[in-house]
Amino acid sequence: MSTATSQTSAPARERGPRVLPEDRDTAAATRSGSTAPDPLRYLLSYNATNLAKVVTEVGRATGAYWIDAVQRLAKPGDAARRSLLWLSTMADRSEPTWHLANEVALSTPFASLRDFTRPEDRDDDVVPTLVLPPQAGHSSTVVDYSPQQSQLAMIRAAGLTRLYTLDWRPATTATKNVTITDYLEVIDRSIRRMGGKANLVGDCQGGWLATIYAALHPERVNTLTLAGAPIDFHAGESIISASTKLMAGSMGMAPYKALVAAGGGNMPGSAVLSNFISIQPQSEVSRQLQLLENIDDPTHVERYRVFEDWFKYTQDIPGAFYLWLVENLFWRNRLIEGTLTVDGERVDMAAIDCPLLLLAGSTDHITPPPQLFAAAEKVSTPARDVTYRTASAGHLGLFMGRDALRHDWPVLMETVYAHSLPGTRRDAAATGKASRRRSSARAVADPRNTPRVPAP
Repeated sequence: MSTATSQTSAPARERGPRVLPEDRDTAAATRSGSTAPDPLRYLLSYNATNLAKVVTEVGRATGAYWIDAVQRLAKPGDAARRSLLWLSTMADRSEPTWHLANEVALSTPFASLRDFTRPEDRDDDVVPTLVLPPQAGHSSTVVDYSPQQSQLAMIRAAGLTRLYTLDWRPATTATKNVTITDYLEVIDRSIRRMGGKANLVGDCQGGWLATIYAALHPERVNTLTLAGAPIDFHAGESIISASTKLMAGSMGMAPYKALVAAGGGNMPGSAVLSNFISIQPQSEVSRQLQLLENIDDPTHVERYRVFEDWFKYTQDIPGAFYLWLVENLFWRNRLIEGTLTVDGERVDMAAIDCPLLLLAGSTDHITPPPQLFAAAEKVSTPARDVTYRTASAGHLGLFMGRDALRHDWPVLMETVYAHSLPGTRRDAAATGKASRRRSSARAVADPRNTPRVPAP
């Protein structure tokens, strides 16, 4: 089950309230950020555990395969047919697409602003919402993953009908020198185009980008929602944090610069994908073996295709931007420490005083909850306006998983909606929470009795 807490009190401090979770699990997770394990020891233990999981999954699948083969002895050609179909399905990939109708409202060489507002909703008196998708070598369409699993459809159904998202475009030779300043400027241009103030929703990398923007332009941010966003990159037990500490601590930025050089000035999306797979190889192995077991189940095969089309279709990241974030965020952890500067201006999270909503995944191995919940320690948002929620999900499941989209996101977006209406209508909005929650939950397919595809 998911857990959530909305803060009501906290001890005062010089730079705003000290916001701490009230439930025991979340509080323990937040405090654990200061006791991160030795990087080398953690990596060795993590990889040994993953190897054992891979061996276990291969053993399970092999046993299931032979049992099935024995049962099919009367059809000797069936095994060959299934194997060929399995191989062709794994190799058959398509480019991921947007599913909801939209139009491009602003275009730059490295990002596009997509407007998902329906014509009948354009005059709605509600603060517009801007979604910043993850930016880790994959398509931004993860926020509109499928007609049955769309974060954007859920947000719109919650009443946030003036809806936009930024679409991060693949890096090219012409955009290899795009910087953090360029990304912040396109966010600012987008919000000004939307009316001058917006609700920001940031997923993973989009979350720390939204946080930096909100700290530099607090007057333009109505609410800030962060999901699976690494704000304190060194908190908790994280494979990415441990490997960065070990590699950068011993060799500096040289390995990362070599990767970018090999990519012609950009960070290859294929290298990012390989890294994701190596972090949890058991998910990759399990996904492919389960496909073989269920190759004659069209529902399972279709869900496999949808995920693989998104996961395996990669795009490069601008090299200058990638190196900046590795050094300043992954390695130096300057955002949470308050020493980050952009164009000479310090990024002070204490400048953020809008409602803050935080969604973490209980099994998120990319961004453990402490990395996200640490944000509440640095902002000046009143304690009553900080909401924590922990979903029963891994990293990707936070953004496109049907459980999180049906049970966790509607609760958060109801709160955002209540803060997005003119003052006289906010009390009335509170009375409609249950109906909006049901409406936004219905925007996503019910996951019961349907096959699941293992994902990181």
